Amino acid sequence: MTTSIPTTEPSTINPGDSVNWTRSLPDYLPSDGWVLSYELVKASTRYALSSSASGDKHLVSISAATSAAYVAGDYDWRARVTKGSETYTVSTGRIRVKPSFAAAIDARSNQRIALEAIEATLSGRATSATAEYEIAGRRLKYIPLPELLTLRDRYRIDVALEDATLRAAAGLPNPGRIYVRHI
Repeated sequence: MTTSIPTTEPSTINPGDSVNWTRSLPDYLPSDGWVLSYELVKASTRYALSSSASGDKHLVSISAATSAAYVAGDYDWRARVTKGSETYTVSTGRIRVKPSFAAAIDARSNQRIALEAIEATLSGRATSATAEYEIAGRRLKYIPLPELLTLRDRYRIDVALEDATLRAAAGLPNPGRIYVRHI
């Protein structure tokens, strides 16, 4: 099975995956000697990417081994073309490197972590680790029950919105929407 190569920069990178895309820049053709390169920058982390010619397009390829070393986070990127002493920025954007499943980290959102800690406390299943969870500068152990229920409801909404966003990104239907067909 062959996959088609996207013609735009990805919005996310999964560490450990191969990533490829092409860019068509009619004013800066590879056959005329132009080379496209990218820089991804976040705080003190910087990644440099180069392209190769693929007909009249620039092909950017990141190997699985290279992306596996990427640090999770949001990066600003800049695409530049160079030919001899000439260099021009052709586009900029933002890309998210997702957390690696190979790393021993908790990839859950802060909202989901807080909701699970609150629900564990309310059901009496809280371990010593979750019983001391801190939310907005207050320790979970010391939050009164009515306030804890209010926080639970707020975090349920946040997590539901997060789940709906993930479903939409995956092309799945919104479970909160009812579809009606007229016969």
